[in-house]
Amino acid sequence: MLLPGFFSFAIGIIILAFVVWLFGKSIKILFKFVINSIIGYIFLLIFNFFGSIFGLTLHLNIVNAFVAGVFGIPGIVVLLILKYLFKISF
Repeated sequence: MLLPGFFSFAIGIIILAFVVWLFGKSIKILFKFVINSIIGYIFLLIFNFFGSIFGLTLHLNIVNAFVAGVFGIPGIVVLLILKYLFKISF
């Protein structure tokens, strides 16, 4: 015979395990986006250093760093197209 409240305890443990698993996944995703944004920021610094020779620069801000970090070189190309072709700047 099972103890009273066993099913409530088991369901509580399962829900707690799911919440911990879900929280762990979201922290990993958030950490990945932060790291990619930092890498994008560094990449934008390098791009602005060499791009200034040709007159191509992008502002250093969180949006551009995020786009450069997540999408890499294609993201920087899109930012350049938006800035110089469509006159949209972030």
